[in-house]
Amino acid sequence: MKKSKVLILVTLFLAGCKEVVNSNYTITDVLQEEVKSVKEIKEELTSKGFEIFDYVDENTKDTVVMQQYFIAFLKRGPNRSQSKEEADSLQALHMAHLGKMYDEGYADISGPIGDDGDIRGITIYNTPSQEMADSLANSDPMVKAGRLIIEVHPWWAAKGFPLR
Repeated sequence: MKKSKVLILVTLFLAGCKEVVNSNYTITDVLQEEVKSVKEIKEELTSKGFEIFDYVDENTKDTVVMQQYFIAFLKRGPNRSQSKEEADSLQALHMAHLGKMYDEGYADISGPIGDDGDIRGITIYNTPSQEMADSLANSDPMVKAGRLIIEVHPWWAAKGFPLR
């Protein structure tokens, strides 16, 4: 993405914010923050072991960096016979686990599925390997208790593109 587009997006984002979380930063500080080049982004990701590729968008002529993430499907597990109190406790531990994964930078987004099927939720892991994503997903207290099982797959997305 070109610097001018990034600056416009940052300005629009900041203009839409109603509260300033850290008053030590001004809009000028944010706008003057260094925007990384495609080369720097690619070098940083590959040095950390991430799989990437890039292509040039024919419309914008911008270079788009694609990164491999891992999507974990949280599926209904074999042990769902817990009491309401146990299930509620596991849910609280599950939410804490997902929050920790997000805070530590391992998970970019998580959420439940909106129907009552076998897939109960998803998490997108931002890790350099499927083994690491699988290990983190399987450390979830709901998975350890057998209430959920995990299925992890590689998934590619453009680096830095927001959800809409």
